[in-house]
Amino acid sequence: MEQFPIGVFDSGIGGLTILREFRTVLPEYDYLYLGDNARAPYGTRSFESVYKYTLECVEWLFQQGCKLVILACNTASAKALRNIQQNDLHRWPGHKVLGVLRPTTESIGNYTKSNHVGILATKGTVLSHSYPTEIKKFFPNITVHQEACPMWVPLVENREHESAGADYFVRQHIQQILNRDIQIDTLLLGCTHYPLLLPKIQVLVPSGVQIVSQGLIVSHSLKDYLQRHSEIETGLTKQGNCEFYTTDSSQDFDELANLFFGESVASVHTAIQPN
Repeated sequence: MEQFPIGVFDSGIGGLTILREFRTVLPEYDYLYLGDNARAPYGTRSFESVYKYTLECVEWLFQQGCKLVILACNTASAKALRNIQQNDLHRWPGHKVLGVLRPTTESIGNYTKSNHVGILATKGTVLSHSYPTEIKKFFPNITVHQEACPMWVPLVENREHESAGADYFVRQHIQQILNRDIQIDTLLLGCTHYPLLLPKIQVLVPSGVQIVSQGLIVSHSLKDYLQRHSEIETGLTKQGNCEFYTTDSSQDFDELANLFFGESVASVHTAIQPN
């Protein structure tokens, strides 16, 4: 049987927070990570561009031998996943693409008691309305409010997330979403960069409001998926290795990687051929 690693895709470097949790929950598997840093961020791009870029990167991972690819990117999951699953996978028999959005929306009802949830995300994810739409499918009684936080990703990527200057932008969006609905008791961090702002968010959020990050949810969802799909699981290589690729400067990628992944990495630059 052909053996292959799990492909993990992100528009940049934030998906390393998801991969970090994969390595904690499922350490035995091999992973191949691709960051499309040359075209990041995806959050401000059109649906058409995000779909095109995501498909190109998914097919690159397929070409490397990955038959299972996880979109560890909220924007790609919101704007591209469904189109890829419905329109493109027929050309790749036996290949699967999963995202971070569905596992999160399937489980969010387990966290809220008031049935009022806030989503903190990029502008692109908010405009897609994917979170409210998907949550309603599983929990029709939950009221969802969204807040776009356009400065949060740049703060993290410029290593300003721990600075006093970041307080203003974190406080601004926390206050805005909580003022919109005083019954919100659960805030979802709908971007893979946002866990790095968690210490500041925790200080600013009232004690009765819990904060949910995606990494652990998505990791346990992947574990459950592999247990239910032995035809995929038996083909996965299990050496506990990780490979990292970026479409931009590998030096820049590696310098930021420790911040998101928790350990040093050595990435390789690769070019993605346009479809």
